[in-house]
Amino acid sequence: MTDVRRLYILLCGYELLPKSVSVRGAPPSLLMCEPVCAYLLETARGWVLFDAGIDSARLKDPVQRERFLTAPGSVAAPIVQPEHELLPQLARLGVAPEDVQAVIISHTHYDHTGHAKHFTRAALYMQRREYEYAMGAHGNPAVFDDDLRLPGREWRLVDGDWELMPGVRGILTAGHMPGHQSLLVELPRGGTKILVADAGDLRENFEQEVAPGECPDPAQGIASIRKLKALRDATGGDLVLFHDPNDVHPRPRAPDFYE
Repeated sequence: MTDVRRLYILLCGYELLPKSVSVRGAPPSLLMCEPVCAYLLETARGWVLFDAGIDSARLKDPVQRERFLTAPGSVAAPIVQPEHELLPQLARLGVAPEDVQAVIISHTHYDHTGHAKHFTRAALYMQRREYEYAMGAHGNPAVFDDDLRLPGREWRLVDGDWELMPGVRGILTAGHMPGHQSLLVELPRGGTKILVADAGDLRENFEQEVAPGECPDPAQGIASIRKLKALRDATGGDLVLFHDPNDVHPRPRAPDFYE
């Protein structure tokens, strides 16, 4: 029995990146316009958000905007149109930030952490090793750790695979980042959706078992890809990709949903 009622995919903007950022060994001259997503779960225990998009307020500040251009492979600042804004999308679904009970962060790159600060009543879930990395002297320009320095907030740091509630499981998928995690969601009628986050950006990461281009530990990255494929095969589930336009665009997106 699952506590999940609905899964919403929220399209939160786009990034223009060399394909080599997503697929190790791809030509850096080949550019891709990749979507950025977040996921909202309606559950019997309240609203749950997986990842928190890009803080678009930074894009409007010239100094802050320059930070995006220092990220590995960056050729332009992200694009967040009004229809991509996370909080207005939630409002159109009747969800206020204070209604969200839990925010799960896949990893600490800026396109996953931007709006975490707005969910002031939510417990924040992250792999312990990822949190310690972000709070340390990481020197990674794609990690905006000030998104996560939130005094007084309730952090619930986890280690390895874990369960939030029946039907929602965090899956450690390290490689792309030290404590990257994906999310397995069991729907009441729609089967299992495996939200891979950045364990593999594109379908070919999984089909060809190629690590992400931005992956300090490629061997671990491939092991995580195989782990997710094994989960897919064991559950009959569906790998839901975060950055692949050919996967994101055909799917129902908020206000439509999976149930």
